[in-house]
Amino acid sequence: MKSNTNVNRSTVYKVISVVAIGIFAFLFAFPLYWIITGSFKTATAINSPTPQWWPSEWVMDNYQKLFSRQVAPLWEIHIPFAETSFAGPEVPAALRWLLNTVFMGVVSMILTCITAAMAGYALAKKRFIGRTIVFSAIVCAMALPKQVILIPLLREMSSLQLYNTIWAVIFPIVGWPFGVFLMKQFAEGIPGEMMEAARIDGAGEWKTFYTIALPLIKPGIGALAIFTFINSWNDYFMQLIMLSSTETLTISLGIAKLQAENATDFGLIMAGASLAAIPIIIIFLIFQKYFTKGITMGAVKG
Repeated sequence: MKSNTNVNRSTVYKVISVVAIGIFAFLFAFPLYWIITGSFKTATAINSPTPQWWPSEWVMDNYQKLFSRQVAPLWEIHIPFAETSFAGPEVPAALRWLLNTVFMGVVSMILTCITAAMAGYALAKKRFIGRTIVFSAIVCAMALPKQVILIPLLREMSSLQLYNTIWAVIFPIVGWPFGVFLMKQFAEGIPGEMMEAARIDGAGEWKTFYTIALPLIKPGIGALAIFTFINSWNDYFMQLIMLSSTETLTISLGIAKLQAENATDFGLIMAGASLAAIPIIIIFLIFQKYFTKGITMGAVKG
C-alpha cells in the first residue's frame, strides 16, 4: 500500500513538473514567436489594437524593405597600418551587417575560449609568484563597469588604427574576466594524478594541457562559447561607440540606423530581429549538449 502511494506521488510530481516546464517554455518562446510572425504581417495588422495571434495575410514587405534600403560591399579587407583596402561586390547592407555580426560573434567566441581555457588552467594548476594577486584582479575586473575603461579603450583602438573596424569590438571581448574565472573553476576539478602521470610518461606542458586538461574542461568551454557569443552579439553599447560607417555596422546598429532615418516601423524592426535571432539559435543548438553539461558541473563545484 505504501509503495502504491509513493508511485502515485511520483506520478503527480512528474505531471506537475512537465506542466510547469511547459508553461515556462511557452512564456520564454512566445516573444520569439511574436517577432517571427510579426515580421510577415502587414503594417495594419501590426498596429491593430486587436492583436493577431496568427497572420491573416503573409507578406514579405518587411524583408523587402530591410534588404532594399541600403547597399554595402559584401566583404572588405583592410591592410593594417595602411590606407589600402579591397572590397567585394555590392550587396544589400542588411546582409553585410549580418555577416559582420556573425564574424564578430564567432571570432570572439573562438579567441575567448582559447585564451580563457589556457589562463584558467594556469591559474588552477600552476604555482607561481603572484598567482593569487592575478586571480583577485580578475575577480575585481568582473565588477568593473565597461564604461570606466571606455575612453582609454577608445584611444587605444584609435592609436592601433582599429577604430571603426570589427576588430575594435572583438579584441576587448577576448580578455573577458568571467571567462577566465569560469574556466579556472572547471580546471580545479582536473585530477592532479592524471597530470603527474602524463609528465612521468614524458608529456610536455602543451601536450599535458591538450591531451589531459582540454578534454576534461570541454563542457565548460561549451558553456563559455555560448556565453561569449551572446555577450558579443548583444554588446550594443560597445558596437555603438566603436563602429560608425555603413560597411562596419552590426545588424542591431543597422536596424537602429534605418529606424532613425524613417518613422517607427515595427515590421522592419521585427524582420531585423528575426534575422538576428537565427545565428544565436544555431550556435545554441550546436553547443547545447556542452552548455547543459557545463552548467550542471558548475553547479556542484565548491
